[in-house]
Amino acid sequence: MNKNPYEILGVAKNATDAEIKKAYHKLVMQHHPDKNAGNKGSEEKFKEINNAFDILKDPQKRAAFDQFGSAAFAGGNGASAGAGGFGGMGGNPFGAGGFEFNFGGFEDMSEMMDEVLRGAGFGGGRGRGNRRGPAEFRGRDMLHTVVIDLKDAFFGKTEKIKFTTNVKCEKCAGHGTSDAKAAPACELCAGSGYVRTRNGFFASETPCPECQGTGRKIKNPCKSCDASGVVSKTRELDVKIPAGIMDGTRIRITGAGEAGPLGGTAGDFYVDVRVRTDAKIERDGDDLMMRVVVPFATLALGGEIEIQTIDDKKIAVKIPSGTQVGERMRMRGMGMPISASVSASARGARGDLYLYIGTEIPKKLSEKQKKALEEFSGATHKKKRGLF
Repeated sequence: MNKNPYEILGVAKNATDAEIKKAYHKLVMQHHPDKNAGNKGSEEKFKEINNAFDILKDPQKRAAFDQFGSAAFAGGNGASAGAGGFGGMGGNPFGAGGFEFNFGGFEDMSEMMDEVLRGAGFGGGRGRGNRRGPAEFRGRDMLHTVVIDLKDAFFGKTEKIKFTTNVKCEKCAGHGTSDAKAAPACELCAGSGYVRTRNGFFASETPCPECQGTGRKIKNPCKSCDASGVVSKTRELDVKIPAGIMDGTRIRITGAGEAGPLGGTAGDFYVDVRVRTDAKIERDGDDLMMRVVVPFATLALGGEIEIQTIDDKKIAVKIPSGTQVGERMRMRGMGMPISASVSASARGARGDLYLYIGTEIPKKLSEKQKKALEEFSGATHKKKRGLF
């Protein structure tokens, strides 16, 4: 029995896919069991035709047969030996276990190569005839840095950013054509932008020479964008900076980046937010720290001082008598707003404000002040001597 799939279908070794399909359909109709009831010869021929077509319709199986002959399917793999196929036709060049077409979860090597090329950055790696559809080119992401004051970080603000980038061409609606309609897919690469070449089991993809990797055959290009679908333009973007934002936070605005060529998806716009150091207030996470100057008499006798908080409010702070320089006082809920993005339950909540107590020593004293200090110092010394 003839075991060569090319000879079974009556096609040349360099036959195209279309020629193989045409020969198969002709033979399968001729030897179909419904037309040859009871004819065992036709039944076996029908099975043989189907197994031959099963090999030649699959690029990888066909390549395996071209390189190794029927030995590539020894051990029951590929076409079935019991069905008049190509099993048992000599030694298996891949070992006693038999050669198995296993592509790690992919349907075939073509699909696996697509994913490999995709990961390598080759425009999505879509090959000719692939079911993923026409090629699409995503626009580049963009990054901008803004510097704000601590008070801006407290209240939040809207930052207006001006920049130049590629935007969708209005004349052609991003299609790159003079009639503003999507160009037909390139016939050579089936719209993928890449053509595949094969050498045995190994396949590679290169940009399609017919459409230069665009996947579209543009006959009448748009003059405004030179068939690219994008033009350079200065844009303004209002970026909302939330209250309580931390220094170094990156904000992402989906789809606000560079427009993709030929109607492709736009990239994203990223904003890195830096917060300036404040001369009077220091930040530690959601808490704030402030140094306050308290008169010596107030520290000794107790009293009140007035401070201005970061939100421009003036509040009175009670200083207990005997407060020491360097002590820290905690003002609950008077720090930075806690961002809702950090904790949904913290919406409206704030950190704490810590006051570090200091005082100033006057450089010049009046006679009355000097006398009062001397009396205070003398009383203090007598009190100490009485203790010993």
